[in-house]
Amino acid sequence: MTESGKIRVLIADDSLVAREMLAQILASDESIEVVGMAKDGKEAVEAVVRLRPDLVTMDIHMPVMDGLEATEKIMAYTPTPILVVSSSVYGEGMGRAFDALAIGALEVIKKPEPKEWAALESIGRDVIRRVKILSRVRVITHIKGRHSPAHGRDVVERRGGPAGRVSLVAIGSSTGGPSALLNVLGRLRADFPTPVVIAQHIADGFVPGLAGWLDAGCKIKVVAAEDGAQVEPGVAYLAATGSNMEVDGRTVRFTQPKSGQLYVPSADTLFESVARGYTRNAAGVLLTGMGADGAKGLKTLYDRGAPTIAQDEETSTVWGMPKAAIDIGAAGKVLAVHDIAEELERLVMGAV
Repeated sequence: MTESGKIRVLIADDSLVAREMLAQILASDESIEVVGMAKDGKEAVEAVVRLRPDLVTMDIHMPVMDGLEATEKIMAYTPTPILVVSSSVYGEGMGRAFDALAIGALEVIKKPEPKEWAALESIGRDVIRRVKILSRVRVITHIKGRHSPAHGRDVVERRGGPAGRVSLVAIGSSTGGPSALLNVLGRLRADFPTPVVIAQHIADGFVPGLAGWLDAGCKIKVVAAEDGAQVEPGVAYLAATGSNMEVDGRTVRFTQPKSGQLYVPSADTLFESVARGYTRNAAGVLLTGMGADGAKGLKTLYDRGAPTIAQDEETSTVWGMPKAAIDIGAAGKVLAVHDIAEELERLVMGAV
């Protein structure tokens, strides 16, 4: 930040219209300063070295050097919070946006389009909110190094029945969640016999793309959940944006967010519904994320005898949600992200 306390932002996009629109949005907030613009990835990498911004908004499809390569270079040499701003909500382009998250970008949002000028005020509020939150995240060099072997630590010995009794897994995640989910779901065996239900905070329109990206990297099936669907073994269900997701027996139910609810879908709502229906026969997992969503719901599961897991600080992009759960005694175990799948297999299948 500057001496005045302003958040310094670099905009990287090959579209002049997009650059100007983002600049107009950000300039509308007096606490944000646009310090530079780049029309390709190479310019973005050089500008980060020269300007040292607090955050970069990064397009993916750019000439000379695309946003994926630029993200990798920035995170390797001058680690800086990166917000991916993508026009690709579906298809291959969407996959590349999530690839950027896997190598260090923090979140992805849909690029504002000229036809959305009428809604620019509400779009702008969301962009500004995300910029303010993400600019405070302390990112690390060589983010791939987070996947190196590490040992989790037990917070407390779990009470309850033996391994193999869990018949549903519920996961909550937010900032940094897509890559953490890939790390967990991608390590599960193809014959994993239990449904997985997931509340991931993500911008509207990106759930189908995230489901496809995860599905391509996992042995189990990953799909976008549908209201009224029956959960099946070996399938992971991603909650839709704009609604909370609950599990009623084996049925997925979408419910309206509560008034003033900040994060939708709510991990708390998902966990609490699972606690009502499954008590000790479910496992709860809280992954990386800003804020405290999921902590109270995980505590409800814990109090009913269910095994609960929080991601550790070292492997979390943002150690907010897991820490909040640990602080209130909701986490039965604290594990590195790459150790969670093995623990889930032990709980579900009795695997060691």
